[in-house]
Amino acid sequence: MVPFEKVNDSGPRARSRYVAAQSGARNVRYQTDARADAVAPCAVDTAPKSTKPIQIILARQLASSLAMPILLVDTEGTLIFYNEPAEVILDQRFDETGEMSADEWPRRFALADEERKAIAAEDRPLMVAITERRPISRTVWMRCGNREWRNVHITALPLIGEAKQFLGAMMVFWEV
Repeated sequence: MVPFEKVNDSGPRARSRYVAAQSGARNVRYQTDARADAVAPCAVDTAPKSTKPIQIILARQLASSLAMPILLVDTEGTLIFYNEPAEVILDQRFDETGEMSADEWPRRFALADEERKAIAAEDRPLMVAITERRPISRTVWMRCGNREWRNVHITALPLIGEAKQFLGAMMVFWEV
């Protein structure tokens, strides 16, 4: 972030300045008065800096604005986001679960094929999109926790950016 200065003049003696300075991982805003010698912090932004590629940030924003259930995973298979429509089917709020590792989230969401035989973690559509970097679409049975099985259709696709940079995968699903 480039430091900036904003000057408010409402009279010859009433001049205040707001100077933003970057301090480590947080931005601090300082207020100074032309008549005073002291500088005091007046606001602190403690939000962590994002390390995710802009394409993933935009994919998350897109998922947040759509009415269909969507899950996003990173290149390691970590579940990094699911939207509100997915929360209804998964019966869990993303705000409560947060990100989940590739080992954890398949245990929370059971998948079975059309004959109700369990689908191995590596054969799940989202994991196929990650490992083979190809889209896949299939109808499966899904169960979250102790809830009833739901018949859903899943389409998973790899997210590939410029210069063929692999960014993760997105899964869209809906009840059949």
